[in-house]
Amino acid sequence: MQKQGNVAGWTVTIAALGINLILGILYSWGVIKKALVEDWGWTNTEASLPYTVCVALLAFVTIFGGRLQDKYGPRIIALIGGLLFGAGLLLSAWAQSPVVMVVTFGMVSGIGMGFAYAAATPCAIKWFEPRKKGLIAGIVVAGIGLSAIYIAPLTNYLLRTSGVQHTFLILGILALVSLVVFSLLLKNPPAGYVPQAKKDRPAVAHGHDYSWQEMIKTRPFFLLWFTYLLSATAGLMLIGHIASIAWVQAGWQGGFVLVVILAIFNTSGRILGGFLSDIMGRTSALLLVFIIQALNTFAFSMLTSIPLLIVGTAVAGLAYGALFSLFPATTADFFGIKNLGVNYGLIFTGWGIAGIVGPVLAGRVADLTGTYTASYWAAGSMLVLGALLVGFIKAPKSKEV
Repeated sequence: MQKQGNVAGWTVTIAALGINLILGILYSWGVIKKALVEDWGWTNTEASLPYTVCVALLAFVTIFGGRLQDKYGPRIIALIGGLLFGAGLLLSAWAQSPVVMVVTFGMVSGIGMGFAYAAATPCAIKWFEPRKKGLIAGIVVAGIGLSAIYIAPLTNYLLRTSGVQHTFLILGILALVSLVVFSLLLKNPPAGYVPQAKKDRPAVAHGHDYSWQEMIKTRPFFLLWFTYLLSATAGLMLIGHIASIAWVQAGWQGGFVLVVILAIFNTSGRILGGFLSDIMGRTSALLLVFIIQALNTFAFSMLTSIPLLIVGTAVAGLAYGALFSLFPATTADFFGIKNLGVNYGLIFTGWGIAGIVGPVLAGRVADLTGTYTASYWAAGSMLVLGALLVGFIKAPKSKEV
């Protein structure tokens, strides 16, 4: 019986990974943004707006998507999300102004992404023992980072050969078909299902199941939310502007290569961060990630050659990716798995605020100064503050209601 449970759990995990592989189309925006500026004459700020709105809605809709998947199951919520995400991409093909694309890509795709993303990770975690929460979360969320390995070159090729409009059409069709298939494979474990640990390892219980109303009254919730915001700002800033950064700092037109580098190490960071946190503890892993991310961000303005940019981008991707396994695993540790969808959705809104702050800050600085230096210093300072706050993050000892 346990063997069958493991097969079902890994099937769900692979399907959830597949969903995130498609949702990662979002992370090719650095390539699309560059084309909007060069081919359609938009400013850096205008070209950043659809991405910024999409990121913000993704984060806030994840709350409602998480709540609905906790109640109705992940399959229907992921299916609705997939249809909306694909439709938004298709409609963006006819968006000739920033305002219209904010609606199509920013709002429609953003809402769809929020629903699909909310359904993926919680249901996979529920199939496995507590000691594997970090690893399973890392595998599932690795899909978004890994996607840019194929999406960035594909998007760059489509933009070069077919233009912006046909690029959105092709990506939209790809998203619709793939997300429908993967969504149909998602399911929660049956009632009363308890995953067994290895025979030589004693069982470990999940944390007390907090409702979202109970969770938001605790200090760990606020600290996790705020540190998520601080840590995600630098990563989202780079993801949204990396192709432009390559041109500004090194005169390199092949910035889409950095998108691929970012994706590879973003993916590695998600799996490695989850694995290490299972061994060394969540907060210790968080502190290590914050320190690495801060040092790299402060140094980024000095990366003025292609080799240095590749190294800096790799480090940024590794540290940023780790956040996406550390925060959901920590949420499950602190507040249980019964309401993990909505609980992590609330903490994930910190990432959503970062999605507004990071890209807009970088775009505005670039438009005003022609460089990204000031934005690096601002993001680096936020990371230092986050590292200091990590020392105060402790699991709630009892219900704080």
